[in-house]
Amino acid sequence: MAIDSETGDADKLKDEAARRSGIHGWLDGIRSTRTGALTLKIVIGVIGAVMVVGGLIMVPFPGPGWLVVFAGLAVLATEFHWAHKLLEFGKSVLHGWTEWYKRRGWTVRIIVLLVTLAAMGVIIWAALKLSLGIDLVAKARELLGV
Repeated sequence: MAIDSETGDADKLKDEAARRSGIHGWLDGIRSTRTGALTLKIVIGVIGAVMVVGGLIMVPFPGPGWLVVFAGLAVLATEFHWAHKLLEFGKSVLHGWTEWYKRRGWTVRIIVLLVTLAAMGVIIWAALKLSLGIDLVAKARELLGV
């Protein structure tokens, strides 16, 4: 079968992609041309990188830092094989940590909790003191009259 189109196989690929449903069909339609594939890689790369960097900045603070990092890697993994491999590695490390933690007794679990809370407190104290000039220890002493 000869293709009369100036775009070669792109029209055929777009038709096949249109038959697929949902997001995969839409993405395949974009990827069917060189310009679309490059544009998609750039957009996915920027969005994923912003999410990963933002998540890494949030990691030391209370909140969803690691969740945002993993979500950013998942976004990047849609277009980049290295990100898929890194995401799988991260998931396996997280699973290993979770399994190790489950096998520990209550003493170890409480110690891990206390260390986590202490680290979180130090990070919050340092962030407030360095960025806003607020010393929580001094404020607490004032309130307690010490």
